[in-house]
Amino acid sequence: MERSGQDRRSIVGTWVGVLPGPLAFLNRFSITRYLLASIVSLAFDVALFMVLVAFMFDPGISSAVGYSAGIVVHWLISSSFVFPGKTRDGAALQLQRLGFIGTAILGLGITVSIVSWLTELGALPVLAKGAAVFVSFFAVYLTRRYGVFR
Repeated sequence: MERSGQDRRSIVGTWVGVLPGPLAFLNRFSITRYLLASIVSLAFDVALFMVLVAFMFDPGISSAVGYSAGIVVHWLISSSFVFPGKTRDGAALQLQRLGFIGTAILGLGITVSIVSWLTELGALPVLAKGAAVFVSFFAVYLTRRYGVFR
């Protein structure tokens, strides 16, 4: 599929845009694209988290390592699919990346705090992680949508 110079969507975004009916709807709103990116990133995050917990690593540290892996995956997806045409060039790109990292640190802090706090209270690590995912998803999306990729 060929894209015009005016088309600001990524190749993936263009592909999703030509899907039939309800599937094409996914490409219309940044929150739906962000949700898809978050699901993929979360898969990396949780898989690594669960492996580390299974090997008896501290749940708080495991959540930090998993979340960090998810950050890398999320940048790759966000910059090309979620917020197409919003990625900057040159020095502005470096500032945008720093903003993305800043929001990732915000999400990481939320995640580690909630997982550590809830597991100390006796919650299962996977349930604590689920609560943390819910809270950090919305906090990070809003700061990225209205700050980093405005």
